[in-house]
Amino acid sequence: MASMTLYAQNTKPSKKEEREQKRLRKISLFREIEEGDNLFNREFSGGARLNTDGWTGFLEMGFRKTASKINYFQLEFSEKRDPKQDRSSRMIPAGGGFYISSTPFVYGKMNNFYQAKLGIGQKRLIGGKGNKNGVEVNFLYYGGLSAGLIKPYYLELTNDSGDPNSRKIVKYSDEVRDDFLNRDHIYGAGGFGRGWGEMSITPGVHAKTGFRFDWARFNDVISALEVGINAEYYTKKVPIMVDQEGKSFFFNAYVGIQLGKRWNK
Repeated sequence: MASMTLYAQNTKPSKKEEREQKRLRKISLFREIEEGDNLFNREFSGGARLNTDGWTGFLEMGFRKTASKINYFQLEFSEKRDPKQDRSSRMIPAGGGFYISSTPFVYGKMNNFYQAKLGIGQKRLIGGKGNKNGVEVNFLYYGGLSAGLIKPYYLELTNDSGDPNSRKIVKYSDEVRDDFLNRDHIYGAGGFGRGWGEMSITPGVHAKTGFRFDWARFNDVISALEVGINAEYYTKKVPIMVDQEGKSFFFNAYVGIQLGKRWNK
């Protein structure tokens, strides 16, 4: 009996061995976070995209379905710009041989066109990063509903004499067409805050597909570059520029940056 008791006591790890086991477990966990397979079941991120026809800001929430698939929801806000629009300014005579520079404006612009989008998509793992210096590559597809927000664009115009102290702020209409398109009368843009109360909404749908490259050193961190193509369709044609027919279908390519975190529920 004494020999059995002595044997049991000898098999119990010493405090030094326990500390070493804890240290090894921490190292193993650290390596899993840094270099192992990305198996976190939740992720949240935000980012921005530069589109060939504007810009987008977005927030994304992901839920792991399998080791290689993640379902995600995305909320976006975008602005579309006509390829022919260009911000400019002009020098306005102020008297006494002096000139003042107008505030920047877009000549011939009728409306700002923004989009609020909500959609669901899926990411599919193509290749894991393998080690901390690698890159995780995912193929993604996504679609959902859009609300096209059409806001009138305002200009600040001088009177016929060009007096900068006598100005009016107007949006485009047939009645003010000649003044609206007369560069000599344009003092500058009417201000970003104007027109929100007059905004109209046009419903639509959107879809995109692309590739995401995540180079974050740790698997619980998201640092990714995304490239792809995007398509949108709205129920009404949206006019952005004067004397150009509005469009209901928009197609663009994009590149975006994304940052966020992953965790287990």
